[in-house]
Amino acid sequence: QVQLQESGGGLVQPGDSLRLSCALSGASFTFKTWSVAWFRQAPGKERQYVSSLARDDGNKIYANSVKGRFTIYRDTAENTVYLQMNRLKPEDTAVYYCAARVGGTRDTSEGYDYWGQGTQVTVSS
Repeated sequence: QVQLQESGGGLVQPGDSLRLSCALSGASFTFKTWSVAWFRQAPGKERQYVSSLARDDGNKIYANSVKGRFTIYRDTAENTVYLQMNRLKPEDTAVYYCAARVGGTRDTSEGYDYWGQGTQVTVSS
């Protein structure tokens, strides 16, 4: 079993940056075995895939809507996955969740077994 805890959300203006953190814990967790992803959900909308980090080789995948603006990376010593978000737009406003699964990455929420509680990101002038 794995526990996930997000942090780093907040209220920012368009064009600003934020860095989200996802701290992973649990006796079974290792980046060699588990892939980690970020999703987001805006009010009244379905949960949307944002980015993922594959187990072992750390291959990174991004949704088209965030490509070139967001960067996912990990700190293996701290068992933490980060989402650096630059040039934020109002349409990035959502609750951001990190999720983990054993095996390769997926771009649908149904593919992930463990979830954090989420952190709110609001982009508004």
